[in-house]
Amino acid sequence: MQFEYLTETTERLEVKPMNTEDYEQWVKGYAGRAMPQSPFDEGCLEIFHYSKAWFQRLIAQQQALIQSDDTYVFGVFRKADGVHLGNFNLVTLARQHFQWAECGYAIHNQFWRQGYAYEAFTAIFKTAKRLKYHRLEAHVHPGNHASIALLKKCGFEYECTRTQFIFENGEWTDRLVYYINLNDTPPLHPTSF
Repeated sequence: MQFEYLTETTERLEVKPMNTEDYEQWVKGYAGRAMPQSPFDEGCLEIFHYSKAWFQRLIAQQQALIQSDDTYVFGVFRKADGVHLGNFNLVTLARQHFQWAECGYAIHNQFWRQGYAYEAFTAIFKTAKRLKYHRLEAHVHPGNHASIALLKKCGFEYECTRTQFIFENGEWTDRLVYYINLNDTPPLHPTSF
């Protein structure tokens, strides 16, 4: 399997870059979503728009981003039955002397409140350390209290509020910045990536 070095398992989960063989489980995860449960939840998707050919192109794009050390997208799969529970990503913000990435995450709403996001974070931290990231940031909408609680539970700390930071829904909106420093490993030489 390509990118096997980026795969981590926990008691219940496998967190890994997706490949084309994951299509059916990916569809099941998205197709099983309930109606939106909060303003920050997309809810149901019309999954019929996403063909196997479309998914193959998506995977090729994600693999190219991994190879360039730009973005790492991870599928979160339940080990017991292989079902796709959601996604995490690490986006390189700076290397060299910083080793800094933004992390994003989404668990399908039918799997909320079962501890999957917290458990997946334990795997993501291991992978982020392997990738030599020192600092992870999460940028959270101020009203997304569930996400803020998750980040705090995972050890992230509030750093600041970035005002009018992202343009969404026709306006500039604020983001709270939460961070965690993962290790004291010196940065890799920039040519290592």
